[in-house]
Amino acid sequence: MVSEGSVTTVSHLVLLCGPAGAGKSTHARRYAADGYAVVSVDEIAWEAGHPAVHPLPDDDARRVADALRSRVATLLDEGRDVVVDSSFWSRSARDEYRALGAAHGASTLVVLVDTPRDVALARVAARAAAHPHDVVLTAEVAAAYHDGFEVPTPDEGPLEVVPGW
Repeated sequence: MVSEGSVTTVSHLVLLCGPAGAGKSTHARRYAADGYAVVSVDEIAWEAGHPAVHPLPDDDARRVADALRSRVATLLDEGRDVVVDSSFWSRSARDEYRALGAAHGASTLVVLVDTPRDVALARVAARAAAHPHDVVLTAEVAAAYHDGFEVPTPDEGPLEVVPGW
């Protein structure tokens, strides 16, 4: 939340969620076109020198997660609207970021990118680690991620469901 004179503006925090291959990164670009700062777990991992092959070792995954939270907090402190491109596979992960948004005076919206399982898994199978959003997963890991995804529900808070591309 930023005050400019007598006007207080509230930042918006959008949490894009869905399993690997759902189309979150593609959807994030639509928010970027509307002026949102995009913070991507895959880009942070790539910048830290991790190839687009996952899962990351636990210590590396923790460092990437810490960097993600830090970037989001900094942008919210600057009064920016932020979209976070991550799986947010569990309610607890979404709750953590809702609390982060609230601590920084932001309104938070969860956007579920809803894509059929076979489409998402086919997209992941076609990846080649060519760029940060081209994360390679084995078929078994991709299926486990998809099947273990906890679908958000309206009782968690504001939720929008959009189709994956």
